[in-house]
Amino acid sequence: MQRIKKITAIILSVFTLSSVCVFGSTFSAGASGTGAGLAEWALNAYYSGWSYVYGGSTPGAVDCSGLIYSYCGGERCGDPQLNTATESGSVSSGIPRVHGLGLWRPGHVGVYVGDGMEVDARGDEYGVCYESISSSYLGWTYWFKLAACTYITNGWEEFNGNYYYYENGQYIVNTSRTIDGTTYYFDSTGKSGSTPSNTSSSSSSNSSDSSSSDKSSNQKPTSWRNGSTGEEVKKIQTRLTELGYYTGAIDGNFGDETEKAYRAFQEAAGLTVDGIAGSDREVLYSDDAPYAPKPEETTAPQVEETTSPTEETTVAEEASGEIKSGDENDSVKEIQEKLAQLGYFDVDPTGFFGDYTVQCVMNFQLANGLEATGVVDKDTYEIMFSDNAVANPNPVTDETETVATEAESGPVQMPLSTDASEFIITNEKNQFYTDTASEVVKKTNKVTKRALSKSSSVIPAATTAQVKRTANVWLWFVLVAAILGALAVVFFLRDRKAGRYARYRAKKRKRAVKTDLNSRW
Repeated sequence: MQRIKKITAIILSVFTLSSVCVFGSTFSAGASGTGAGLAEWALNAYYSGWSYVYGGSTPGAVDCSGLIYSYCGGERCGDPQLNTATESGSVSSGIPRVHGLGLWRPGHVGVYVGDGMEVDARGDEYGVCYESISSSYLGWTYWFKLAACTYITNGWEEFNGNYYYYENGQYIVNTSRTIDGTTYYFDSTGKSGSTPSNTSSSSSSNSSDSSSSDKSSNQKPTSWRNGSTGEEVKKIQTRLTELGYYTGAIDGNFGDETEKAYRAFQEAAGLTVDGIAGSDREVLYSDDAPYAPKPEETTAPQVEETTSPTEETTVAEEASGEIKSGDENDSVKEIQEKLAQLGYFDVDPTGFFGDYTVQCVMNFQLANGLEATGVVDKDTYEIMFSDNAVANPNPVTDETETVATEAESGPVQMPLSTDASEFIITNEKNQFYTDTASEVVKKTNKVTKRALSKSSSVIPAATTAQVKRTANVWLWFVLVAAILGALAVVFFLRDRKAGRYARYRAKKRKRAVKTDLNSRW
């Protein structure tokens, strides 16, 4: 019985030791950190392509709560994290401007990284994801501050290479602050336009979002942004009009159109694009200020003289774009009529680019040595309306196949024969195109071969991903098997030695008894 207990204890120890060796810090909490640190940690997980592993909390292989746990420790699953949160609230009521908040929904957690974006480890098929809160299909319910993290209340904080300034627990946006005699401007995401000289300093004066709202102060505004008004705004609008960026009214109101124009100017001048007219107004008023680029004039490509006037106009109009599924216009109807002439289209032209039209275009592209995309691009259009367009070698007729409606019809099937003699067709002038048909067969085979070669590269990637996921599990099994095998050998040798010793003692005891009896007789 004692031996069984010892063996059981040893086996359990082996399992625990091997699991720790393989999975590393799965059972150990990370050091506590800051909210900004957690947000950077989560972004790094996304950009580094961490895998999703259920129950994992090792860098590189985590689940939803493991992503948080691998940085700051604390509670290991979603609900306890919310229960021990230092502060929480409903996402539907808005999320505070704080880096590194936790996000919760039943059975899932994530990390808020600021500017309306979140990071979460979602599942085997997704890995670590990064997306907008508003577009997330997860439907987050609550935000919360993690007990294992500290969050700044007031002052500077660096996050992801940028500096943010916090007041009353949130970083400020769309405003400016004068700190230690230096004025800093903060855009709509909260980023400071310049690096602070002393990150431990605090604000000495606050400037509001509008220059007109600071009437209680004698200090003149040093920047103008969306919402500002006054004579300086009129000067800005006038100068932007002269440079060709602004076309609105010069009314002294810094609205959306003025901000859009100023951003365009900043981008053209190589300045920080934040829509705030501050010290960069020196560039705006200078003689070297860049003018707004003029729209590029486009010229229609030349069309062969043999093309009819109607076709020439259409080609010029469509050459710069594509006609594809879902379009509905006269150009689509013109394409359908042309396909009907070439024997690819066997219904009345409707002007709607549906599934049947897609298949007819693909058949035309295959027959003419083009890539079968089903989209009428410039090359397809030019060949289709040229004299060299190859007609359908096996056109659909009432005698061979009936097409009901565009939505119900399938593609026109091309003949499978590769014999060039079967592709001899005659045009209206009784000209034979045996050579053209042979070229069609060669090009069709080439396109098919290229498509098959592309599809064959999909399988290895999926197999490699599966092998990587199961590598740790197999390593764990091999390690346990090796240790248990070694223990079995040790116990076998020990039992064998103990058996020999027991037989030796039995023989010795028997000889002693025999000697004692002989002495008595």
